Amino acid sequence: MKLRIGIPKGSLQDATIELFKNAGYKISARSRSYFPAIDDPEIECMLIRAQEMARYVENGVLDIGITGHDWVVENGSDVVELTELQYAKATFNKVRWVLAAKQGSGITSIKDLEGRTIATEVVNLARKYLAENGVSAKVEYSYGATEVKVPHLADAIIEITETGSSLRANNLEIIDTVLETTTVLIANHEVVKDEWKKAKIDRLIMLLQSALESRTRVGIMFNIERARLDEAVKLLPPTKVPTISSLLDDDWADLLVVLRKSVVRDIIPRLKELGARGIIEFPLSKFIE
Repeated sequence: MKLRIGIPKGSLQDATIELFKNAGYKISARSRSYFPAIDDPEIECMLIRAQEMARYVENGVLDIGITGHDWVVENGSDVVELTELQYAKATFNKVRWVLAAKQGSGITSIKDLEGRTIATEVVNLARKYLAENGVSAKVEYSYGATEVKVPHLADAIIEITETGSSLRANNLEIIDTVLETTTVLIANHEVVKDEWKKAKIDRLIMLLQSALESRTRVGIMFNIERARLDEAVKLLPPTKVPTISSLLDDDWADLLVVLRKSVVRDIIPRLKELGARGIIEFPLSKFIE
């Protein structure tokens, strides 16, 4: 028995393969092959565009796959969203599909688009959004460069953004958020009922999430005089309990602790002021609470 996994082809492909590598799985993708090799005999991989992933998972061609929540909604697919996988983005914020129009166009709400034209890649999502707001407008599929279609080819667009910088660069302003989305691991409903496959998926999720968690953390090791041990521990976040080891010199101890990267820059100088020696910071490949 094998678990069939869909790997998103395109912009997320390299980042996904890197994530699997950090989780302990080596995926080798050849340039013209849609079936990458993986060093786990119980897994088969297939490269599928994120826009199509949910459909193939729903139909059972794939057991699980990685795609965006937005594409699950766009395709109206009946799948199980198992977990979020936030990676390959500039920030840890969710990405948004937004309604945007040219600055100074007079369009300030969805109601202003009655009878007008919207360009977007997510046609079904746009139509659903219009229906929910009681607005009748023409929705045209955009094959790319959506930002430049306003105002000559469309009155507004529904486009994906993380920081809004690309929209601002094209003199567009955000009118409304249509949908917040993130990368998700999805599964076929029947697959999660299979005991062997469900156990395999659960282990995979644990390893993928541990690889993601490790991105925000580092390990810290240092030596400190035992007379100042309590002071050193108090410098650490209150929820962190370090591992304390003895050294050949009984007057000194070695501490090991995992910390968020955001606090290390403040703690290391204070440890040095306290007399800590041999301070080492090292990266992690996995972190499991």
